[in-house]
Amino acid sequence: MTTDSGTPPTGPKASLALIDDVLALPFPAGEESEDSGVRSSGPGHHLLIVRAGQDFWDDASTETVEASEDEIEAEFSAVATALTERWGEPETVDLWPYLAEEASPVPEPLGQLSNLAGSMQLWRPPADAPGAGGRWLGLTVGQADPEFPIWLLAAVGDASTLPV
Repeated sequence: MTTDSGTPPTGPKASLALIDDVLALPFPAGEESEDSGVRSSGPGHHLLIVRAGQDFWDDASTETVEASEDEIEAEFSAVATALTERWGEPETVDLWPYLAEEASPVPEPLGQLSNLAGSMQLWRPPADAPGAGGRWLGLTVGQADPEFPIWLLAAVGDASTLPV
């Protein structure tokens, strides 16, 4: 989907459409994994970069970083509000404990998310939501490294990948 100028649409409606698409997307079979650079998928999960700010390789000034943070946070807020209107109040999931977990493997996408963000908002869509039966949806803002863009991330996981 592109605009008349050939660029992908942006804004909360476009972000929600991307989230709806990944929520309905089947998980890869078996131990198969996929990574397109924008979406990674594996058994029982998808992780999507919904929106990326600019990178900070050439300009990491406070003003530039804050402007990018504000832009991504505004998108997060608008998308989170729309998801809350659909499915009710989200749960806040602390991701830090998954980062420190060394004794046993961390289920994905929680392992990836814990390297990018400290917490996420989590919704458990009702079973009758299109494509969402038995899945959870997480939304967070994260960054891989100070020079990298700030990302609005959506994670979809099979209910069994989220500890109770």
